[in-house]
Amino acid sequence: MIPWLEANTPFPDVSEALTTDAPGLLAAGADLSPQRLLQAYRNGIFPWFSEGQPILWWSTDPRMVLYTDRFKVSDSLKKTLRKVERSRIKGGPWVVRFDSAFESVMRSCAAPRKDGPGTWISEDIIAGYTGLHRMGYAHSAEVWLDGELVGGAYGVCIGRMFYGESMFARVSDASKVALAYLVAFLRSQGVRMLDCQQETGHLASLGAFPIPRKAFLEHVREAIAEPAIERWEVASPLTT
Repeated sequence: MIPWLEANTPFPDVSEALTTDAPGLLAAGADLSPQRLLQAYRNGIFPWFSEGQPILWWSTDPRMVLYTDRFKVSDSLKKTLRKVERSRIKGGPWVVRFDSAFESVMRSCAAPRKDGPGTWISEDIIAGYTGLHRMGYAHSAEVWLDGELVGGAYGVCIGRMFYGESMFARVSDASKVALAYLVAFLRSQGVRMLDCQQETGHLASLGAFPIPRKAFLEHVREAIAEPAIERWEVASPLTT
């Protein structure tokens, strides 16, 4: 049985997470306030649940991560990045921004996909993370085409640790473009690792791979103790 968390109940140690049935499931309950979310991320824990379920908290072992110096860019994506970068510099139809439409990125990530229904991102999730955004902990990378938001990614940054949450694309490769610019910026700021949470083939194709939870938590403890990034400014991606 996993513990039920009340409003002021601290998280159990991640070593108590389930190893069978629902591997990584640690606890249920509590709330999605910015303070609770920060407590979770600082301890290598993240929320993930479906509509109709209570809030579920996870700490998976192993943990899927992406090192910023191992981000893989396909030849086709390199071509797209060069096009977007030329446009961005010359004032063309493609624009890349950080943090100009955070809630819109979240809602786009929550919207139904071509191959299925909407994601688990509920109104409570949106409220919690937009609260983190107002506090300076949550950030978005956005891709715009002719003034329309066509792709993006968002996540949480504490110190020099970035926790990726979700991406979306309305045109081909737009989410990957957002991620490429985000990874380039984070690498320039000394962020060595992005937490990817879930192990998927798509993430693996971008260079992510699983590491033991112990190694992940050791990195988190060091990274969150470093100074926060002060200015989020778009620069050229690494591969152009």
